Amino acid sequence: MNISSEISNKKNVLSPLIEAKAIAKNLRITPRKVRLIIDLIRGKNIKKAFSILNNVNKLGTNDVFKVVKSAFYNAVNKKMNSDKLYIHSIFASDGIKMKRFIPRAKGSSSSKIKRTSNVTVIIKEK
Repeated sequence: MNISSEISNKKNVLSPLIEAKAIAKNLRITPRKVRLIIDLIRGKNIKKAFSILNNVNKLGTNDVFKVVKSAFYNAVNKKMNSDKLYIHSIFASDGIKMKRFIPRAKGSSSSKIKRTSNVTVIIKEK
């Protein structure tokens, strides 16, 4: 048995998993606050995730909703069945950190770090 036939057999056995992905970069909300929202919808069905996000009263819910909606439309564009879609993984990581200064007494100043977050959503079929 030669090597090329083994490789071709393995290619037939392994089928690529179809997934849709969306990334939102530099959202003006800290990753800690975004993680509170995305923990609610991780692993859920898409329709259930949309209904949860519509009813959550947090600051970054609108941004997370837009990213999940973008990933959903990417999945529909890839001809995936919209009834079987679920959120396979969703996570928030640190974005850029903007350093600003606040004036203080006697001509001094204190630094303030304004944090941003990157949200990544991966959707797959069940």
